[in-house]
Amino acid sequence: LVVVALVLALDVDYADYRAGTELIAFWLGPATVALAIPLHRNVRRLQGLVVPMLVAIAIGALVSILSAWGLVLLTGGGEELARTMSTKSTTTPVSIALSETIDGIPALSAVFSVIAGILGAVAGPTVLSWLRIREPRARGLALGSVSHGIGTSRALHESETEGAFSGLAMGLTALATSLWLPLVLLVLA
Repeated sequence: LVVVALVLALDVDYADYRAGTELIAFWLGPATVALAIPLHRNVRRLQGLVVPMLVAIAIGALVSILSAWGLVLLTGGGEELARTMSTKSTTTPVSIALSETIDGIPALSAVFSVIAGILGAVAGPTVLSWLRIREPRARGLALGSVSHGIGTSRALHESETEGAFSGLAMGLTALATSLWLPLVLLVLA
């Protein structure tokens, strides 16, 4: 429902959206639904965490957008590249769709999203261990919000709880980024 609302609000032609995401949506759809299983098994562990989690993910999504934008501009990149890079912390289909709506480069957004996912999945658990973050819920939220599906796969390898929270963070980060990005562009553009 959220994606439909955003597609309508941003006046994206559904045929264009569907054509651009058809293959990815085909493979990611069943994988995303499968992530609901560990979340359902761990739903009781959400008690007392909903508000702090939502605040952290909203702030994290905003920081991700702004840091990507700033990094591109600081290294000499242009506004189109900054728009493209600003979607990197969302899942690939969302990154592509967002990039299309903000005049970014959708194919490059997909590449940035995949690279962020791989780097997060490879380095994330080690960095979290170095920082002595051992709580599976916190580790899962960190991996899912930064490295989306690939990080969630890694988190599921660590534990079901970590994977459940990673899957939740992946979806909420995509939503938060989709809500923040138009506002950020109004301020920065």
